[in-house]
Amino acid sequence: MAEYKAASALREHMLEGHPVTLLEAILLFGVRNPNAEFTRIKKDRFLIESREVPMAKVIRRINEYTVCKVPEGLPYKEIQLTEYWIKK
Repeated sequence: MAEYKAASALREHMLEGHPVTLLEAILLFGVRNPNAEFTRIKKDRFLIESREVPMAKVIRRINEYTVCKVPEGLPYKEIQLTEYWIKK
């Protein structure tokens, strides 16, 4: 059985054109330090772009793969997260 590599899974996901946030990198891929992985990707000469998106969008995206519930009373529709993607 092949060993799972969180950083490789994150990189492949991004190379397929999917944006990710720090929350998704940690929760879905198990990457311990997403910013360090983004730096490694940049060192491999990929351009990573970013933008702010509502947390509600990110929660919907996460819920395509697993169940993620926000704490009651958290204004997640108003909270902004940064999503990153590899520019092609």
